[in-house]
Amino acid sequence: MPWYEEFDRKVREYLPDLALRQEEPMREHCSFRVGGPARRMAFPGTGEQLVILLQLAEDCGARPLVLGKGSNILPPDGGMDRLVIETSRLAALEAGEDGTILAEAGVPLARLAEFAAQRGLAGLAFAHGIPGTVGGALCMNAGAYGGEMKDVVEEVTLLLPEGVQRFSGAEMAFGYRHSFLSEHPEAVAIRARFRLPPGDESAIRERMRELMGKRRASQPLEYPSAGSTFKRPEGYFAGTLIDQCGLKGLTVGGAQVSEKHAGFVINRGGATAADILALIQEVQRRVLAEKGVMLQPEVKLLDT
Repeated sequence: MPWYEEFDRKVREYLPDLALRQEEPMREHCSFRVGGPARRMAFPGTGEQLVILLQLAEDCGARPLVLGKGSNILPPDGGMDRLVIETSRLAALEAGEDGTILAEAGVPLARLAEFAAQRGLAGLAFAHGIPGTVGGALCMNAGAYGGEMKDVVEEVTLLLPEGVQRFSGAEMAFGYRHSFLSEHPEAVAIRARFRLPPGDESAIRERMRELMGKRRASQPLEYPSAGSTFKRPEGYFAGTLIDQCGLKGLTVGGAQVSEKHAGFVINRGGATAADILALIQEVQRRVLAEKGVMLQPEVKLLDT
């Protein structure tokens, strides 16, 4: 019996209220707007559902992929024989009385930053324009304009094979586009507590507007992309290297190296995942040949 038939049966028995879709197009859940169908996609509405769901997946031999807004992934055109768990319904936010905010994994970073600003809490303005969720940001230690998750995360609640555990910010081992989660794919973030300093709401909002203006001026936000395509190589900037190699505007099918910012690969319309991957690989090849630097994708390249 295929894993998904057993999985369907167990979901009907143990999670009858779970939102579950069959053969769900990944292009609808990926910021590149590409990708074939996921065999099953589940939308847990509570942390308890998420815990049970992951146990059912293990019992059935499914390979779960936990997804937020899909803003840093490249799913294959042919689809995935996997269970994708989309966390957007895990979106509770709660403010403490001591400068803390508790946010579930599916909370968009823009909403988190707005929630903090409303309460006169500083430190999250950098996150306002990042098109991801708390869970993905924890995994990648998302950052921009001098701010990072490691600066504001006090504690993270993780689901591990041995059960639910709490990790301090230090225990999350945050580094450049790296954390405990990126080294332990079996771990899943459920929620995080942020500790933020007090600030003036008007000043916080002005900083958010300033950073959003910088993004609009320098990034191709009008096209589907995954943000910065490559990690920053030590001692260099990926976009600068790509630009110096004359690769702005380089196209494969519907995929293009942005003419606005060379660090972005964009979907100009009709691109496939294969187009994007081929363009990423061609950029890597050309930069290595001309500059001697091997660029590493920041985008997660998913398999079937």
